[in-house]
Amino acid sequence: MSKATYPLKLPASVKEAAARLAREDGVSLNQWIAAAVAEKIGSVETAAAFLHARAGGASGQGFAAFLARVPDTPPQAGDELPE
Repeated sequence: MSKATYPLKLPASVKEAAARLAREDGVSLNQWIAAAVAEKIGSVETAAAFLHARAGGASGQGFAAFLARVPDTPPQAGDELPE
């Protein structure tokens, strides 16, 4: 497995919390950060795949057609936009 380095600058409070959690897990800070990044990548890619599948064949054009059918009426009491 090839490895790449990246100079990471964290706020001191974030680094201290990550270091504490790494110690509690019994791993190095580097290992803990690498695992955290991998976990985030997995969750973002999973969410993107889910949303893509959920969207199906939806398009902006279809959404515009849907919005065009909304009646042009004043908002109900309490739903007004602030001025």
